[in-house]
Amino acid sequence: MLSLRKLSGLVFGHDDHDPLCGTLRAVDVPVSSADCRSCSDPCDLGHDAYPRRGFDIDMETPMLGTVKPYQRQIVISTGRSDWERDITEASGSLAASMAEVIRTHKAQAKDDHNHKHGHGKHDHGNGVPKSPKLHAGVFRPSDSTKISTLNGSHRTLCEDHDRETVLVFPDYKVVTEVRRNVQGAQDLWDSAVKPELDQRGAFLEKSPLKTWVLPYSCVILLCSHRKRDARCGIAAPKLEHALIKSLEAQGWEADTELEHPSHTMGAPLEDLKVTPEQREENIALQLKESTESKRALILMVSHVGGHKYAGNVIIYTPSGSGVWYGRVTPHDVDSIVENTIIKGLVLPPLLRGGMNLSKPNCKSLNDW
Repeated sequence: MLSLRKLSGLVFGHDDHDPLCGTLRAVDVPVSSADCRSCSDPCDLGHDAYPRRGFDIDMETPMLGTVKPYQRQIVISTGRSDWERDITEASGSLAASMAEVIRTHKAQAKDDHNHKHGHGKHDHGNGVPKSPKLHAGVFRPSDSTKISTLNGSHRTLCEDHDRETVLVFPDYKVVTEVRRNVQGAQDLWDSAVKPELDQRGAFLEKSPLKTWVLPYSCVILLCSHRKRDARCGIAAPKLEHALIKSLEAQGWEADTELEHPSHTMGAPLEDLKVTPEQREENIALQLKESTESKRALILMVSHVGGHKYAGNVIIYTPSGSGVWYGRVTPHDVDSIVENTIIKGLVLPPLLRGGMNLSKPNCKSLNDW
């Protein structure tokens, strides 16, 4: 049975009547007019539905624009799929140490700004031209200096279990040997996170940190933070199961544990005896190899905001895009895999927002 959306698309054509598609195309977001739900209603493909009780979702509020800009998002290894309500208050955790480092640098940046411009005076850009704003929710890393910190379900790759393994987006890198204390968080900040850094990062002398490009065509983050909202704890396992099944049906590998990148990427970036320009070329080459790998990494993560839109799904690509979807059900997964993950096209009805979605002169999010 065709859904009303699919039927109307066949009759009228989506481009002519869907204002959301037009809005996104106007800012160069590659979109698909495909139906989000690829199965009939009621489902005839055995997709696992959410329970009818205790799973009320906001189906009325427009979702596009509910993701606030950020510059980088980091995902810290914990080997868990649920956490304390506020991960930055968990004593002895890297998330807590990272929060302390971020607060310190934010206060320092404010002091530096006040010293340079004077208290109560406004900064009008210092003559640096700003990029024109895109649609609400569609942003570039340069639109913010905010750092988003998440816990992830992946286990640390370090032999010393007091050191964590951290994914960094949109840089699409993994950093190992991060000590679980303030000094470790500071090292991570200085080498891979602080706003001044580009994708090459910085390599600290006498630092234990090791960095690789992630060897996956995409990384999928599923909010599973039950202690924050039970709906996320219900949705994430069902979505994980549906994603694995759908990806494997397309001939992809679907991993739920992070493979050590040295198995496919060789030596860490710190060990390459090259110039900064050569390092940048090496990173670009590895990112394109990742795009072609037909491998996906699926991780559970802590609260990403907007739990009233569960299930919440974030998809990162090697090209630097980060797609935030909400109200995702297992019925939508086949369409997400086919259209967003494989074809690199955004499904507007599910879109909450995202990073680097505007791709002028590109047909896909997977293009450079």
